[in-house]
Amino acid sequence: MSDAANLYPIFDRVLSRSDKETRLGQRGQVIWLYGLSGSGKSTLAIALERRLHAEGFATQLLDGDNIRTGLNRGLGFSDADRAENIRRIAEVAKLHAHAGLVTLCSFITPLRSLRTLAREIIGPADLLEVYVKASFATCAQRDPKGLYAKAAAGGVGQFTGKDSAFEEPLIVSPGSAASDEAEAATLLVDTEAATPEACLVRLHAAVLPRVRLR
Repeated sequence: MSDAANLYPIFDRVLSRSDKETRLGQRGQVIWLYGLSGSGKSTLAIALERRLHAEGFATQLLDGDNIRTGLNRGLGFSDADRAENIRRIAEVAKLHAHAGLVTLCSFITPLRSLRTLAREIIGPADLLEVYVKASFATCAQRDPKGLYAKAAAGGVGQFTGKDSAFEEPLIVSPGSAASDEAEAATLLVDTEAATPEACLVRLHAAVLPRVRLR
């Protein structure tokens, strides 16, 4: 029964996305925060969700550690498993966006190919990519989960930024030529250069116009 010939999607008969968005009074959107462990992704996502909720928006937060204890339990950190992790998350986020929810995703997403995968699944019109920037040294100093200390002692394999690569996005000035337009459109939030409050203000200002129902 896994043959695609035996599948009969009912997309044409289900309640439309616009009906759901009208009922909720908002536009479905995926806000994808990525960066090194300890950069502040989860902190920002939690703060943004609380602020949007207080403003009357219906939200859903998907966080890396939470997802790996349930939906993606059993996946490791090989290249193939990382790709499958992101693929599943992106498919779930897409479903939530089509249900009219503002979906906040907090995942390291270290490679440009993984961010491209998520972008292709969700669609650029429904996706705001947010690079939560902090250096490896700063994240190691913060080390909220103790992972950097464990990695330094050899207790964490394939650790991003140490054993496994993290590829920064291509951030360019508006109007400049870019080899990857979608990566260039990424919102940069630098948690080293600004306070958590200022980072939240910047992020909220970018999200609000995208989720208001026009």
